[in-house]
Amino acid sequence: MEKKLKDLFSEYASGTILSTANNCIMDFKEVQTFTYRTYIKPREYGDFVWKTWCSNTVDSTWDDGAVSRANLPGGKWKILNAYLADGGSSADGTIVADSSVPITYNNSRSKDVEQAETFESDDVRINIPEGHYLAFTWTITNKTIGQVLPYNCEGNLASAYIAKGNLADQDSNDLFEACENMLVLPSLILYKKAVTKNIVFFGDSITQGVRTQKDKYEYWVSKIADGLGVEYGIWNLGCGWSRAKDAAQDGKWLYKAKHCDEIVICLGVNDIGTLNRNADQIINDLTIIINRVKENNSLCKVILFTVPTFDFKGQQEIAWRRVNEYILKGKFKNVDRIFDITEILSQDKPNDNLEKVEYHSNVDDPHPNGLAGTRISEKFLKWY
Repeated sequence: MEKKLKDLFSEYASGTILSTANNCIMDFKEVQTFTYRTYIKPREYGDFVWKTWCSNTVDSTWDDGAVSRANLPGGKWKILNAYLADGGSSADGTIVADSSVPITYNNSRSKDVEQAETFESDDVRINIPEGHYLAFTWTITNKTIGQVLPYNCEGNLASAYIAKGNLADQDSNDLFEACENMLVLPSLILYKKAVTKNIVFFGDSITQGVRTQKDKYEYWVSKIADGLGVEYGIWNLGCGWSRAKDAAQDGKWLYKAKHCDEIVICLGVNDIGTLNRNADQIINDLTIIINRVKENNSLCKVILFTVPTFDFKGQQEIAWRRVNEYILKGKFKNVDRIFDITEILSQDKPNDNLEKVEYHSNVDDPHPNGLAGTRISEKFLKWY
């Protein structure tokens, strides 16, 4: 029987800092079988019991919502095989020979997944040596046609591979091809670990770490996790293109976040930059998010970030300034602490609507780079 997330978190913690939130969905024209292999830096090396938890629902909206949107249910699909393995020290599509350990679901190697279902795996034990990747591989067949399988389609922050057919138990990389903009993983990869507290980082691509270097784990959430240490469980629920509007719908994405001891909320950039929403709309949605978290667990601590600096101008800059003024004046009830990320990212006044150029991931892209990740994490850890 599936445990509720709050019960899982009483025994387990997230085993990786890599975000596995979904913002897209695969559209199948026919029944097909693919194997997906992903290389993950584990939160801790060594011999541990692991478990996966899946939500067959899209968490947040991609782009303008034409392709996928928040709370879009996944279709029917089947897991033919799934494994954890020692991925070695090179994320090259291979795994260490004979290291694969099968994942089961109610003692079955396969699992029929229903529309919008949530489910967990059985426990599985594996030893991952220091400096090696945890490799997660599963083979999936769609059982219905159309929009079926939720996944994350931002630029991959971890090496991932795809192959046609049922190759989940294969050690070599024969027939596997590297894939970009396609991360197909369970919603949560946990390991059995008693922690001081479980913290969720809840935001968009800036929280996810988009545009930072693959496999380097140089984004600010990862560096904060390193600084806090493994006694803190960290679940990165950052998801590219997401907005406060998505979370305020109180769907599966916020459901995940509500079952933690502490939540760090960093939203608003896409509400402003993609949807051109005004300050009152964003403030209203942030209020709903915060209140829903507290209604679910009054003891959950809420840390609210200011809306990050993202080179906004004109009406977008006005909305950005108004929301941040509201945050910094402490007007949100039920917020326990406020962290001003703009103080780190912004240029000096009067150009504080612009991000410091050295923090740009590309010349004209204000997604924070690895250097910004270092500066944000340093400031946060001292403040925390």
